[in-house]
Amino acid sequence: MTDQRPPHAGTRSPRIAEIKAFTDFIATGWDDTPVPANPVEGAAESAAAHRQRLSERLPEATVVVHSGTAPTRNDDNTYLFRPDSDFVWLTGCQAEDAVLVMTPRPGGHDARLYLPPPFRPGEDGFFRDMNHGELWVGASPGLQAWAEALQINVAPLTTLDDLDLKGAFTIQTADAAFAAEHGLEPSALLDRHLSVLRMVKDAWEIGQMRLAIDATVAGFAAVAREIPRAIGEGLGERWLQGTFDRHARTHGNGAGYTSIVGSGPHAPVLHWVRCDGPVIPDAALLLDMGVEAKSLYTADVTRTLPAGGTFSPQQREVHDLVEKAHSAGMAQIRPGVEYLDFHYAAMEVIAQGLHDWGLLQVSVDEALSPQGQQFRRYLACGIGHHLGLDVHDCGHAEYDEYAGAPLEPGVVMTVEPGLYFHANDLTVPPELRGIGVRLEDDLLVTPDGAEVLSGALPIDAAGVEAWTQARLKETP
Repeated sequence: MTDQRPPHAGTRSPRIAEIKAFTDFIATGWDDTPVPANPVEGAAESAAAHRQRLSERLPEATVVVHSGTAPTRNDDNTYLFRPDSDFVWLTGCQAEDAVLVMTPRPGGHDARLYLPPPFRPGEDGFFRDMNHGELWVGASPGLQAWAEALQINVAPLTTLDDLDLKGAFTIQTADAAFAAEHGLEPSALLDRHLSVLRMVKDAWEIGQMRLAIDATVAGFAAVAREIPRAIGEGLGERWLQGTFDRHARTHGNGAGYTSIVGSGPHAPVLHWVRCDGPVIPDAALLLDMGVEAKSLYTADVTRTLPAGGTFSPQQREVHDLVEKAHSAGMAQIRPGVEYLDFHYAAMEVIAQGLHDWGLLQVSVDEALSPQGQQFRRYLACGIGHHLGLDVHDCGHAEYDEYAGAPLEPGVVMTVEPGLYFHANDLTVPPELRGIGVRLEDDLLVTPDGAEVLSGALPIDAAGVEAWTQARLKETP
């Protein structure tokens, strides 16, 4: 029997784009079915109001905001695209490599959105362009569809070069080359103004955050149901992380940040995202997770569960102190109260508790003083932040606009105190080493107080135990 080589083996074929028979054939025989643009319902109206607020704040500025491009993961593969948050806030659009230009005029701004048109059958890019060719990415809405859906003027991205944008504000996004390409300078001032404007959410935004938080609560239940399998089959932390991420991708855009799943000695590690350890049956299990809604507004919730259904006496003691601090912090969330008051209230509880346990070698007053802070060894991170399109929202505002500002109705924020006793920390007794507990809730400041949007999850130890035990008995 002799080997027979395939036909034309050993020949050097031209690129298919250079073969006329191929290009002629692939250009024909396609059904022309219009594809609508489908932004999240209400996003266009909310974005129009956001542009008006920015216009009033910067009446003479030409504003340029780029949606960004997906960064390279490796070789010719990119990470999944997620647009710049300011761009989404101003447009309701999630298209890649899109540009919003707001040009001042008497009484306001003219807004125009520049988009890369999809490459359709008959166009060279249909099979050449992996980012915009419909052969690669599927049928896509055209510019007119976007204009109708977003109620904004839309133009081809190629015409952006016809504008004189020198001196305009711009946002530096994931594609840092964009500003340089168009002779623009990233503007810290625009970053700041947008951060301040985004602090107070409108009714539509609050609705989106409710959706994200409700989906997150359901995601916690989905993860808890999988704890027995993660333990019994040795699937570990990563199985639980993947469970939540699958839930988030199914019921939203995905996880709003890298999900944290820390069992036992991994629970005190603040950003334990490797999730490569086992789920220990009798250890505390710290879960810090949030669903990002399809509108890109995200939740951020943390609970510490007893993997076996019941806390040990030491775990419960730590949980009780964190819960006390958590409740003290949340009690400070109401209009007119300075933002950082919740921080100081929670920290006082933590410092006093650690002192009562004999873990502080100084007085509570000294530990709480700006020159002290020794207790922060066990709580080195911040314990709350604004929440919205970014998990740490509005971070480019000045101190007196953020941490030093009074709370207003419409602000959505987190409160998340914790205690983190690392397994190798010789300053704590052996029975506490390797215990990490964090409680985090998402709160909406209302005209007369605050609403705990994530309140469907219990925070007291007995309630957490009962909730966990019920989930462990349910079928995934």
